Amino acid sequence: MLEGFAALIVLQLIGEVIAGLTRIPVPGPVIGLALLVAYALWRGGVPPAIEQAGEALLKHLSLLFVPAGVGLIAFGDKLLAEGPRLIVVLVLSTALTMIVTAFVFRALARKEGE
Repeated sequence: MLEGFAALIVLQLIGEVIAGLTRIPVPGPVIGLALLVAYALWRGGVPPAIEQAGEALLKHLSLLFVPAGVGLIAFGDKLLAEGPRLIVVLVLSTALTMIVTAFVFRALARKEGE
């Protein structure tokens, strides 16, 4: 399992380096994840060590939400002050995302039906 964690960290590091050198607006961990997907597709599957490490991380995924909860408590006054504005932005962005997704789905469904 240690080998799998090391591989995940190395992929994240490579992603960070790529993001830093190219200055593309994509987080390094996302680039590392894309590299992992590309490697898995090239190899024909996820290596067992990485799969085992991923399963261990998923078992404890709820622990990763603790920092976000602490942030909510620490910045609660700011959240209350900006809360209504945040809610409006979240609702509008979610609605816009759903509308765009529906249009894209419709266009792809039509294209596949041809």
